[in-house]
Amino acid sequence: MKRIHHVPGQLYLPGFEAPPQPTDRLFFALIPTPDAAAAIVRQRGLLRDEYGVTGKPIGMTRLHVTLIHLGDYLELPQGVVKAAMTAAESVKAAPFDVVFDQAKSFHGRPRKRPLVLLGDDGVAALEKFQKTLGKALEKAGFGKANPHYTPHVTLLYDNRLVPPGTIEPISWTAREFVLVHSLLGQTRHIQLGRWALSS
Repeated sequence: MKRIHHVPGQLYLPGFEAPPQPTDRLFFALIPTPDAAAAIVRQRGLLRDEYGVTGKPIGMTRLHVTLIHLGDYLELPQGVVKAAMTAAESVKAAPFDVVFDQAKSFHGRPRKRPLVLLGDDGVAALEKFQKTLGKALEKAGFGKANPHYTPHVTLLYDNRLVPPGTIEPISWTAREFVLVHSLLGQTRHIQLGRWALSS
């Protein structure tokens, strides 16, 4: 299955069709516990009230921390799914705590600036796990994981830029990680596999 590589701002000559838009995305993620997800939603409401952001909130069932993005495709690539699952099964790691205590907007396209939660020392164990997963995927034939990985939870997208600030810490213990199939443009996430962390 051919992976889609989009070049921002690329122009196409008259008479030539633009490349088809990807429909499916694959990524590994951590999913907050129900209590943590509820706390995230409450914090999002406080930020919306304080800064006047009006972007549509991401649904509670789609809140997540991306670990590694595997690509965007024209349809679900079963070979990639199988290889990713095999790599995930080889990962050995203990459960770890995750703490997000900051919020700000990432710079992005107008009306598509992500408002996110971030952490400092509280995401150190998460970053370590992400590297462990990345090495397993690289060994399975995937490319190197993003060396500039920044753990975050996206709350919504909006035109307004929210300045960096601290929030009441939101934490949970990560006891598993998941492989997610996102149907692009449909706001749907399907979990294809889950792997428990154990000491």
